[in-house]
Amino acid sequence: MRIGFIGLGNIGGGAARRLIDAGHDLVVSDLDSERLRRVVESGATAADNAEAAAQGTDVVFTSVPGPPQIRELAFGDSRGSGLLGVMAAGSTWIELSTNDAVTASAIRKEGANCGVTVLDAPVSGGPEGAQAGTLAIFVGAEEHEFDGVRPLLDVIGERVTHVGPPGAGVVAKIAQVTLCYTQTITLIEAMLLGVKGGVRPQAMLEMIQHSAGRSYAADVYGPEILAGTYDASFPLSHAAKDMRLATQLAEDLGIDLPFTEAVEELYARAEAEFGSTAAHCLAAQLLERHNDLLLHTVGDAPAPVDANPNPKDQT
Repeated sequence: MRIGFIGLGNIGGGAARRLIDAGHDLVVSDLDSERLRRVVESGATAADNAEAAAQGTDVVFTSVPGPPQIRELAFGDSRGSGLLGVMAAGSTWIELSTNDAVTASAIRKEGANCGVTVLDAPVSGGPEGAQAGTLAIFVGAEEHEFDGVRPLLDVIGERVTHVGPPGAGVVAKIAQVTLCYTQTITLIEAMLLGVKGGVRPQAMLEMIQHSAGRSYAADVYGPEILAGTYDASFPLSHAAKDMRLATQLAEDLGIDLPFTEAVEELYARAEAEFGSTAAHCLAAQLLERHNDLLLHTVGDAPAPVDANPNPKDQT
């Protein structure tokens, strides 16, 4: 099958290579020439731009940072007419990015006018999942549309779920991704509580990793926080964007999510403090600084336990 693939970053690059390895003919596009080069070396053909990658293909995959980039791809700008202006009637657009419901609906509607089927199929699983073909994929589509693309999705994903009608994939992704960031913040709070109280940092993390509080955040981000690297593979701008999408969705649905709102505010502060390209787990460092304890500076010795500042509380 001839496939266009646009966006070859942490997720897109690995997913594109999986499709190449499965024998598909890929035409690829990315604004980053180094990312483009790596995928071309794996067997893809480079296109001059996104529209060129979409022309003459049966299926187009996109994996870009968020709604603004998706809208520009769909509808174009002063440089071109967008994907929906060049994709052939009868072709399919599989959108892997984290999108918002309004943008997804607009693209789906315009796609139908052009004879193009647009599926929302955002993913989870990180760069390692994209490379291994073990992504979780949340598909919003009609049943027959899902059945038509399932073989392709099985190439890049291990858990491919038809979560509901068009738009449901977007909602499912936003809802579940909030856990990634809220768990990172609760992880750092638990770590600070334990280490401030005299527990060795590594022992505290291992206890969390093997208890009822275990999580992906503890397993993957915990070691990064203790090392002081804060997981540079994923930028703060993406994390802050995901949390903004979550609070906007909650507002649109008329539901009150106070903890999600608090975490969204923390990631917004972190992006302002450290910059958009900084490591996403630096949001945790705001709490470390507030409590005067950078965990990566402690090593494996217990942190000194502060004396109780209020004698009335002593027993």
